[in-house]
Amino acid sequence: MEQKPVLQRRLKLWHIVAMGVGYMAPMAVFDTFGIVSEVTAGHVPTAYLLTIAAVLFTAMSYGHMVKVYPSAGSAYTYTRQTLGPHAGFMVGWVSLLDYLFLPMMNALLTGIYLSSAFPDVPQWVWVAGFVALITTLCLFNVNVSVSVNALFVAFQFLVVALFVVLAAYRLSAGGEALVSAQPLLSADASWGALLTGASILCFAFLGFDAVTTLSEETVEPRTTIPRGILWITMLGGGLFFTASYFAQRLFPDVSVLNNPEGASAEIALALGGVLFQAVFLAAALTSTLASGLVSQLSGSRLLFAMGRDRTLPGPVFGYIHRSLGTPVFNIVLIGLISLTALVLDLLVATSFVNFGALTAFTFVNLSVIIHYIFREKQRSWLALLRYLLFPLAGIGFVLFFWTHLERNSLLLGGAWTLFGLLYLLWMTRGFRREPGTIRYEAAEGSG
Repeated sequence: MEQKPVLQRRLKLWHIVAMGVGYMAPMAVFDTFGIVSEVTAGHVPTAYLLTIAAVLFTAMSYGHMVKVYPSAGSAYTYTRQTLGPHAGFMVGWVSLLDYLFLPMMNALLTGIYLSSAFPDVPQWVWVAGFVALITTLCLFNVNVSVSVNALFVAFQFLVVALFVVLAAYRLSAGGEALVSAQPLLSADASWGALLTGASILCFAFLGFDAVTTLSEETVEPRTTIPRGILWITMLGGGLFFTASYFAQRLFPDVSVLNNPEGASAEIALALGGVLFQAVFLAAALTSTLASGLVSQLSGSRLLFAMGRDRTLPGPVFGYIHRSLGTPVFNIVLIGLISLTALVLDLLVATSFVNFGALTAFTFVNLSVIIHYIFREKQRSWLALLRYLLFPLAGIGFVLFFWTHLERNSLLLGGAWTLFGLLYLLWMTRGFRREPGTIRYEAAEGSG
């Protein structure tokens, strides 16, 4: 019998790091700077440090679980194998919010950026063009997508580096020291405000979640993905901290900006004039392209895992194109969903993404505790630290982030969750059957 097509292992560590950082959209540091600076009274770098500390616990949990289940299903598979197929389906269903709506959000941002630069061109042209480009790139084998994404990420790092050099020159020319404690901690800082700022910034660190969906296309995923997760978190965090530090030095009081919620263009104009502002716009566009590309890739793999397990219709969602080696139906479906950027707004998209991401974070931390502490019964002091205390700390931070979700996030996410629960009830005939058929064996010596 002819073997069915499967995902091919082509990705190495640098591919994984580039994809994860691209998903994080490095240029977003300037888009959120004005808002978070107002919230934290001018201490954005410290808010980033708190965010890095918070998400590291959850990032480590992803690293632990991918060693056991190197599957394209990510949080869906981890929960399915530790808490059962019903819980797994619900986590997978809710996590889809992140992957289905982030490409749409990037399409919408692209339309906004280009419409401001070219007001005579209708915004729908930019949105449709973005969706067509990203969908086409995703259809090819994963190496093509990774190579294009790496170029986008490299350009963003180059622009951020140029920003830091120009900012350092501006400070030195003004007779100011390059190193100052003012943006980090001062009498105006409060821990409540800093934690609130961190809750806004935590969603910039979703890259480590996305790359776990590429486990089945990664060479030696049980070692490559955990190393990649650490690199992604630290590289992205280092870039965010450095850029926000110099932005805060230049603008200790963002009230001088005309539009703190859209501070990126004003910062670029004030620092380097119209030319640098144009470069900033180009980098912002590559940011949405890179993030959109990785989120569409990741979402298609999550749909594939759920289709292969038959928790979604297998012939459609579990299909791999024989020559391309990609889940083409899933990629096209996400592209079509991205076209909702023509009618939905940014707030709706963000609400869906936040709810889905926090659900995945919560259950991945729970999965670590259940697998290592209760199933493998690892009870040494080191094991209790790694597999109990750190995941509990991750859950604690995630619960704090839950309390800071906007009302729209809770309402829209709750409605999506209810719809998934009704579908699960129908699929399992009132929980009398198990959703799906596939089981994965845990790796030996995973601890």
